Parts: sequence; C-alpha cells; structure tokens
Amino acid sequence: MSTASLRRVIQSRPGLFDAVLAAAIAGVATVLDTLGESGRSPSALDVLAAGLTFVLLFACRRAPLTVLVFTLLGAVVSIVAAPTTAHLLETTAMIALYTVTVRAPRWPAIIATVTTAAALYAANAYDAGSVINGEIFGVVAFVGMAAAIGFSVRTWRNYVAAAEERAERAEATLEEEARRRVAEERLRIARELHDVIAHHIALINVQAGVASHLARTQPDKIEIALGHIHEAGSAVLDELGQLLYVLRQADDETMPTEPLPGLSRLGQLLESFTAAGLGIRHQVVGEPRPLPTATDLAAYRIIQEGLTNAHKHGREPGALLLLDYWPDALDITICNPLRVAPAVAVGTGHGLTGMRERAQATGGTLSAGPDPDGTFRLHARLLLPDH
Repeated sequence: MSTASLRRVIQSRPGLFDAVLAAAIAGVATVLDTLGESGRSPSALDVLAAGLTFVLLFACRRAPLTVLVFTLLGAVVSIVAAPTTAHLLETTAMIALYTVTVRAPRWPAIIATVTTAAALYAANAYDAGSVINGEIFGVVAFVGMAAAIGFSVRTWRNYVAAAEERAERAEATLEEEARRRVAEERLRIARELHDVIAHHIALINVQAGVASHLARTQPDKIEIALGHIHEAGSAVLDELGQLLYVLRQADDETMPTEPLPGLSRLGQLLESFTAAGLGIRHQVVGEPRPLPTATDLAAYRIIQEGLTNAHKHGREPGALLLLDYWPDALDITICNPLRVAPAVAVGTGHGLTGMRERAQATGGTLSAGPDPDGTFRLHARLLLPDH
C-alpha cells in the first residue's frame, strides 16, 4: 500500500486506526517489559496497565489534554508503587504529550510539556532516592524529544495548510484575472468594430433616404441606391455574423476616433520593432489582396502581439513572420527561438487568450507552442471570402 493510500485510509477511518495503534503499542510494550527484559510472565497488573494504555491511547485524539493528565498520574503512581508497569505508562504519557503538542494551542502545550517533565523527574528521583541520576535525565530527555517532534509536526502542518490556502487564493485570483482580461479584450474588439458597423449602418440610412427621394423624383435611378443598400447590408451582416458573441457593455460610453489599423500599416509596425532591436524576416506567399475590415484588424493585432512576445521571450532578438494568402484564408506564422532555461515564467497567457479570441471572432483558429527544435511557433488561420 502506498503512502497516499495509507493516508486516505487513516483519514477515512481515524477510530479504527487509533484502536489498532493503541493495541499494538500496549501489546508490544507489555511483551518487551516482561518477557523481553526479565523473562517473567505478564501479571494481572501488567494486563491492567496494558488495558489502561489501550483505552487512553484510543481516546487521545478526542481529548489529548485529559488523556495526558490521566496517563501522567498513572505513570507517577506506577513509578512509585508498581515499577514493573512504569515503562509502559511513561511511554503512554509521552505519546499523549506528543498529541497535545500537535493539537492543543501553543501555550497549553508548552505548560503540559513542562509539567510532564517535572512530574516524571520528581517521581523517578523519589524512586531512585537521588535528584542527580543519568536514567532520570534520560526520561526528561525523552519527554523533550516527544514534545519537540510534536511541535515540529505542528509547525509543518500549519505551514502546509497556509501554503495550500495561499495556493487556492492565488488560483482564484488568477482565474478572476483571466476572466477580467478576456472581458476587457472582448470589449476592445467591440470598440474597434464599432466604427465599422456604425459606418455601414449610416451608409444604409443615407442610401435609404436617397432611395426614398428618387422614388418620388427619378424612379429609374432608384435601383442604384438600392444596390448600395444591399452591398452595405451584406457587409454589416457579415461583420455581425462573425462577431455576434462579442458583446459590448452597456455602461461604456467611450468610442474610438482613430482609424482602425490593418495590414496596410504593417510596414510601420515592423519598423517600430526593428527600431526596438528585433530583427524580423518578413515573407509573403501568394497574392496579397484587401481583406474584410474585421479580418484585417485581427491580423494586425495578432502580428503585433506575436512579435511583442517574440521580442520579450525569445532567446535571440530575431523572428520570422510569414504571411500566406490562400484563396479562402490567410495564414500567419511567427517563429522565434526559445530560451534554453528561462529563470522566470515567460508570461501569464493572457496575450495568447486575446489573440485566440480575435482569430475565433473571424471564424478562424490559432495555435501556439514550442516545437521539438526549441522554436516557439504561433500559427493563426483567418478565413477569407472567396475572390
């Protein structure tokens, strides 16, 4: 049986464990105290002491201080009146003292330790007729050792409990922080897309007014205005279909005023990283073409975050950026060599969460992780309409 399995059994059936332990200690101590040392057979007094030991040890977990008082009294009486059972009851008293130092409050445990040492010292000194005796000091030393082990176990359990509590709090905090970061990222996406959707809605509104006017004045030209309305409606429906799950908070009143970035500004972005010391090998496969606004924005932001991570966590100040234009998708690949043995954690993963949100918002996917050759590879596929 493994240590973990034994621990689970003890925790699930503490009463059975106490009974087995008490019986084992009482039986082994009695045999050693009689047959092992003097070769005599156990007497009725030995059997009585063994029974008392069993009862006290069985109840030790439930009332350690009370058990210590009774075992200490029994040990003192046995030392003075029945020396043959003294070792058994002294051992029981030390086990009870260990339990007290583990479970009782600190100061009562310290007082119990001092009281136990003083009582056993006095009883043994009275029995030996001398206050200075090696055997007497040995008993006191055993008392101190039992108390020291108990205090050590107590300190270790407190440390483990505190560490587990801190770990649970940290885990809860990280989960809450991750949820907050994801919510903020979704809100940023909603803000950036606001101008795009608002533009299409405004265009539909204007063209509807034009169509209404043409219906009264130039009916033959109304088809042109209706065509513009159809194009704008199709565009905004595509945007809403791709990003329907990205919900904007009702209490946010700030709107962006700057144009949304896209791959048309990729050159400026790469120049900023080059100026910061990151060498970038930029490759393009396929025929570049205009992208839907949401996809263009997502591609720009994914490249921006991916190169930022490469600059922060790469082993060398260099990265590869590959843009691969397919008929129905744009593949973005960013590769950089990883550090061999980073001294600290390389990040919290919130940036990857945000990039994955952006890719999924356009109907695409994103994967990231180390390759066997020590290269960190980020790959995003953003779906495109057929052209």
